[in-house]
Amino acid sequence: MAEQPQAKSVSASRRGNGGRPDVATLCGLGLALGGILGGLILEGGTIAEVLQPTAAMIVFGGTIGAVMVATPLRVVLAAVKELFSVFFEKQQDPEAVIEEIIGYATKARKNGIVSLEEESEAVEDRFLRKALTLAVDGTDLQEIRKMMELEIALEEQRSEARAKVFEQAGGYAPTIGIIGAVMGLIQVMKHLANIDEVGKGIAVAFVATIYGVGSANIFFIPAANKIRARAHAASQLRELMLDGVAGIVEGLNPKLIRSKLEAYAQAAARPAGSRKAAAKESGAPAKATAAR
Repeated sequence: MAEQPQAKSVSASRRGNGGRPDVATLCGLGLALGGILGGLILEGGTIAEVLQPTAAMIVFGGTIGAVMVATPLRVVLAAVKELFSVFFEKQQDPEAVIEEIIGYATKARKNGIVSLEEESEAVEDRFLRKALTLAVDGTDLQEIRKMMELEIALEEQRSEARAKVFEQAGGYAPTIGIIGAVMGLIQVMKHLANIDEVGKGIAVAFVATIYGVGSANIFFIPAANKIRARAHAASQLRELMLDGVAGIVEGLNPKLIRSKLEAYAQAAARPAGSRKAAAKESGAPAKATAAR
């Protein structure tokens, strides 16, 4: 029973690491906007020149409308909620998860896997709780893998659908910006007799293009990539959990389980695509990756 408090304390530490501001996102947006506006000021312009509510209405209203036409509403709403993961990162330390799993493995090796019944119900992470519960209930290991790999693949598909919402917005926004610019030029043509007003009107008309191109390349497309990165990290952590539970079911020595799972911890610092390498190093099947 000595391992039980250890597992709970690890869960508590993981719970305390959640939801802190993503410094990379905030600094990136600040740097991009600061560089653009700073360049404008150095060229003799003013920020007021690019603050045009009507241009913003045309670009962002048109972009949101186009995305809603192209995507089911439930996916759009889910993507809006996913914005939280762009500005805040939920810390889940693979090392902490490994320690938690090793605690369960040590107890199961001493007292049998059925002894984990109470702990499995109290596990904080839903994916790990489900995998452990299936293992304690005596489900065949192959069935556990099939069920949990399917869950990983489906979650990856949902995350990709949410990322594509922002990717689509990044594709539509520049085009809507051009529409806004053309609409502004149409209004300018009505006042050709006053050449001074024509010059000012043309300058204002092109603000819509700035909004469209800027929002696409500074926010929409980068947000889609950040959501994919978050999904990749979450899938990697779930595969770590699945491999750990599989080791418990097989009755492997906790030291051997730790050795296998450490490949995932090492891969956490690698760029996208490292999950396949981690699976290869640990001997884990790549069905979930193939399913995606």
